[in-house]
Amino acid sequence: MNNISMLGNSAITAGVVSGVLALIVGAILGILLFRLIVNKKIDKSKSNAVKIIEEAYAEAKSIKKESLFEAKEEAQKIRDEANSEAKERRAEIAKQEERIDQREDYISKKELSIDTKLAQIENDREKLESEKVKLSNEIEEQGKIREKMLGELEKISGLSKKQAKDMLIENVTEEAKKDAGIMVKRIEDEAKEMADRNAKEIVMGAIQKCATEISSEMTITSVALPNDEMKGRIIGREGRNIRSIESMTGVELIVDDTPEIITISSFDPIRREIARLSLEKLIVDGRIHPARVEEVVEKATKEVERVTKEAGEEACNKVNIYNLHPELIKVLGRLKYRTSYGQNCLTHSIETSIIAGLIATELGADVMVAKRGGLLHDIGKALDHEIEGTHVSIGVDLAKKYKETEEVIHCIEAHHGNVPFKNIEAIIVQVADAISSTRPGARRESFENYIKRLEQLEEISNSFKGVEKSYAIQAGREVRIIVKPDQISDNDAMFLAKDIAKRIENEMQYPGQIKVNVIRESRFSDIAK
Repeated sequence: MNNISMLGNSAITAGVVSGVLALIVGAILGILLFRLIVNKKIDKSKSNAVKIIEEAYAEAKSIKKESLFEAKEEAQKIRDEANSEAKERRAEIAKQEERIDQREDYISKKELSIDTKLAQIENDREKLESEKVKLSNEIEEQGKIREKMLGELEKISGLSKKQAKDMLIENVTEEAKKDAGIMVKRIEDEAKEMADRNAKEIVMGAIQKCATEISSEMTITSVALPNDEMKGRIIGREGRNIRSIESMTGVELIVDDTPEIITISSFDPIRREIARLSLEKLIVDGRIHPARVEEVVEKATKEVERVTKEAGEEACNKVNIYNLHPELIKVLGRLKYRTSYGQNCLTHSIETSIIAGLIATELGADVMVAKRGGLLHDIGKALDHEIEGTHVSIGVDLAKKYKETEEVIHCIEAHHGNVPFKNIEAIIVQVADAISSTRPGARRESFENYIKRLEQLEEISNSFKGVEKSYAIQAGREVRIIVKPDQISDNDAMFLAKDIAKRIENEMQYPGQIKVNVIRESRFSDIAK
């Protein structure tokens, strides 16, 4: 049994060894076979690579040949184009040289012609010099003859040359003055008749379409009190309440013996209105002390601002202007509380705008520029208590600040005639301003200024030579002058009226117009024997 086991183990071992050897041999043979195959592929690849290189070289050679051929063709083409361009350039240069030669020939001919004309002018100048000498000699000879004739005339007439000349000038001057006076009077009469008729139609039509009201504003405002005890409460302990009201509103409160009345005085109408509203609110509320005064004044200020804005918007609506700057509307509304000679400035601005628009329509001018200029012409008066300068300059600055047109700005600038007029709309605004200012009931002036203006009118009239008496009538709108008939002729009376009117314009300030009437009395007398 043991022998059989041993034999079995030996057989198994021999089989394993044989298998291992077979595997090793197979592996060696596979490796050799793989190397053989790889060498063949390498040889084949080398052959293919050589073939590809040869083909690439041949193709490159062909491409090089084609590129050289194309380059030669391109070079030849460029050369041909350059030759063609050079040929054209040479032809153009040749044409220019030909034109230059023609121009030189023309200039040469022109110079020759100029030389010929210069020679001719020189000859003419010599002839003129010769003629001038002859003419001088003739003038000198005629002068001698004239002097001789004048001497003979002086002997015959018994007058010297100067005396005869003065007499002739005097006679001619008198006749010319008389004829000129007659002609001027006739032309003036015709022009006045036509101008008055047209102007009256336009102005009257504008005034009739514009509703007006009588002026009644003043620089003081009265506030009614429920009883005289309220005066003491407004004054307060040691005057603290009234001082608080005055300091916060900028007005002066006048408390006098007038029963149940307290007076507000201020040149600034806005401050006066704020003070009036504040007092009325304090009186109704009954609580009057500095803290309450401050609160009420602040509310009254806001209310006045709201009212001024609404007044400005209402004014724009009345004259159909809807694109005004909001800040200009606010400033315009402040004119509601501003007066000039007692005339409400906002009402005056609305009237001026309406009248200017109507006149512009009649004359064919720019209606919107005229209406806008009329509405804004006095806007500077709303701020002249706060800003230094005339209301015209303040108004111009405001209009420029808020981008108004140059035409509207010029209407504001020229409505008092301070600058020359540049457009017809500015003249229309000035006329409309005068119409609104001078209509009956529009303005008031102090009695002292009224008397002073009448006296100055008569003084100016009496200062002229030949004036016997003068009378200022119709509230200073007309002055009638009686002249001495032996010193002033009819023609002289016409010129006298013009001189007096001119002096009134230069020396006086007055609203509207002043009519100057010169009256010359003709007397015819005889004696019955």
